[in-house]
Amino acid sequence: MNDSILIVDDSPYIVDGLVALLKRKGFKPIAAHGGDEAISILTGNKPDLILLDIMMEPMDGWETLEKIKANPETRDLPVLMFSAKKITPEEAQEHSLNIEDFVSKPVNPAQLLNSIKQIFERRSSVKLEAGVAKDAGQDAAIISEYSALRKSIEVDKNLLEVLKNASGMNNPGHAVPEDDLLSINKLDQKIKTDEIRLKEINEKFAKAA
Repeated sequence: MNDSILIVDDSPYIVDGLVALLKRKGFKPIAAHGGDEAISILTGNKPDLILLDIMMEPMDGWETLEKIKANPETRDLPVLMFSAKKITPEEAQEHSLNIEDFVSKPVNPAQLLNSIKQIFERRSSVKLEAGVAKDAGQDAAIISEYSALRKSIEVDKNLLEVLKNASGMNNPGHAVPEDDLLSINKLDQKIKTDEIRLKEINEKFAKAA
């Protein structure tokens, strides 16, 4: 395993811990102690994945993410966000298209490694399936939509669970704020709509094959 992973966090303790964990699992970790350092590193390195903390100073994780995605050289790099901060419905809606997953702190090593595995497997699977569809003569726009849907559905499902936990929905007897409930229902409906569209595209691919 030679996948390189850029770890971005302003806590040296967390960075050192994640570097040690990922090294033991065969990855090639790269340490960045803040958003500015991460952006600087990315000018000369293109890691296979970025682990990006949200709560950093002076540049927080969302601002760092925006800079990464605004740069044509780095915008396609997968980003996994992690933070002790509870993600809000607004943040989930605004940033879900630009991230691959979200993991809460304190980071559970097994959960983090599983998320990393799923990200790499999904990207590999989507690339392979997109290549098959292209060889079958499928339209490039449909292939692009398929790839985007595969990612967004999985990311949205993970974010939905994060939002449910943050809102207390999974706690019996807990009153969920109306705004949170609306956002959760909206995201749930988006997932269902995207799944219907993905099924339509899969059926189209099957017929072409």
